[in-house]
Amino acid sequence: MHWIDLTIFFVYLLAMLGVGYYFLRSNKGSEDYYLAGRNMGSWHIGLSVVATDVGGGFSIGLGGLGFTMGLSGSWMLFTGLIGAWLAAAFLIPKVFELGRRINLFTFPQVFQEIYGSRVALIAAVISAIGYLGFTSSQMLAGAKLASATFPSVSLDMALLVMGVVAVIYTVMGGLKAVIYTDTIQWIILLAGLLFIGLPLGYSAIGGIEGLRNETDTALLTLTNLSWQDIVNWSITIIPIWFIGMTLYQRIYASRDVKQAKKAWYIAGLFEWPIMAFMGVLLGLFAKVAAEQGMFTEVGYAGAAGMDAEIGLPLLLSTILPVGLMGLMMSAYFSAILSTADSCLMACSGNVVSDIMMRLGFFKSKNDLRLSQWATLVIGATALLIALYMESVLDLMLHSYAFMVSGLFIPVLFGLYGKNPSERAALLSMITGGGVTLGLTLFFDSLPLGLDPIAFGLVAAILTFVITARINKKPA
Repeated sequence: MHWIDLTIFFVYLLAMLGVGYYFLRSNKGSEDYYLAGRNMGSWHIGLSVVATDVGGGFSIGLGGLGFTMGLSGSWMLFTGLIGAWLAAAFLIPKVFELGRRINLFTFPQVFQEIYGSRVALIAAVISAIGYLGFTSSQMLAGAKLASATFPSVSLDMALLVMGVVAVIYTVMGGLKAVIYTDTIQWIILLAGLLFIGLPLGYSAIGGIEGLRNETDTALLTLTNLSWQDIVNWSITIIPIWFIGMTLYQRIYASRDVKQAKKAWYIAGLFEWPIMAFMGVLLGLFAKVAAEQGMFTEVGYAGAAGMDAEIGLPLLLSTILPVGLMGLMMSAYFSAILSTADSCLMACSGNVVSDIMMRLGFFKSKNDLRLSQWATLVIGATALLIALYMESVLDLMLHSYAFMVSGLFIPVLFGLYGKNPSERAALLSMITGGGVTLGLTLFFDSLPLGLDPIAFGLVAAILTFVITARINKKPA
C-alpha cells in the first residue's frame, strides 16, 4: 500500500481517537455516556442506527453474500427494512414514553418494569452475551479487511490493531461521540461505495460483458435463494429491532417520540435497497475479478477455495489508485468502528446497569469511571473471542439468534399481552436461548434446513404460553 494511502488511513484513525478524547472531557456522567443527554435529532439517530446495524460487519458479510449468492443476497437486508418500520410503528411509541417516565437507561430495565428483577437480570445476561459476540464480529470484520488490504499483516495482527483502536475509542467517547461520528462515517462509507467502489469495480471487470461472461446467470437474478434463506433471515433479523440494546439506547437518546420514529424510517430505507444492493454488487464484482485472475498475485487463481468475505477487500486493494485506496479503506474501517463501539457500549451498559448494580456490586449508575472500566474489560474479552472465530457473518447471526430466541417472545407478551407472567417470561427466556445455543453447538444440520433460532423461538413460545396458562389465577 502506498505511503499516501497509509497516511490517509492513519490520519483517519487518529481523528477518531481525537473525537473520543474530546467527548471524554465533555461527558459528565452515565446519562451522557450511554444516552447522549437524551437530546438527539432524527437524522443523527437514523444514520447512527443504520451505521450500527449494517456497519462494517454486514458490509463485509454482504460482500460475501454477493460473492456466493449474487444479487439475491440483498434480501437479507430487506428484512432489516421490515424490522425497522415495524419497530417505528409499534415499539417506539410504547418504549419512548416508558423510558422518559421512569428514566430508563437500558433494554433489560423494560423487563424490570413489566416482569420484575429476576427476569430483568436474565435478560441482561442474554443481551450482554449476544452483544459481546456481535462486538467480536465487528473486530473480525476489520481484521479481515486489513489483512486483505495489507498482505504483509497477518489476520491476528490486524485483529489486535483494529481491536485496540476500537476499544480505546469506545472507552473514551460514549454514545454522544458514537452518534456524531456515525453520521460522518456513514456518509463517508456511502460516498465511497457509490462514487469510488462501484464505478471502479464495474469498470475493472469489463462492465456488463464481464458479468455475463464470468458469472452464472442465476447470480444476476433476485431468485437465487431458498425459502429457508428467507425464513432464517426473517426470524433472525426482524425481531432484533424489538430487543436490540443499541436500538433502545437510541430510542432513549432521541429528542422526542416523533424524532425517534422518523429516524427508524430513515434507517430502514438506507438498509434496503441502498446498502443492500451496493454491498452485494461489490461482492459479485469481486467474484468476477477472481475468475478473471485479478487476484493471482496474492495466491488465488480463481474464485474456488477463496473465503468469500475477503473477496471484496481484495477487489478494492487491487483496483483502487493511490489516494482513493486510503479513502476507501478509511470508509470501511469507519463503518466497522461505528458498529463495534455501539455494540461494545450496549454490552457495557448491560453489565454495569443491569448486572453489577442489580447484584449490589456498585451503587451509583452515574459512575462514569465504572462505565469506562467495564467497557475496557468487555472490549478485551470481545477481542479474545474474535481471535478464535473465522466467519464474520456467522458470528453476527449466531449472536443475533441467541438474543432473539431468548428475548423476543417475552418482549411481545410483555408489551402487547395482558397480565404478563414473570415465571412464563423467565422459563421462556431460558428455554428459547438454551435450545438455540445447544442446537448451534452440537448439531451441524437440522430438519428442513432451518437455523437453530427457528426451533428456539418455537420452544420459547410454547414454554411461555403453557407456563402462563398453568400459573393463571382462577377468576
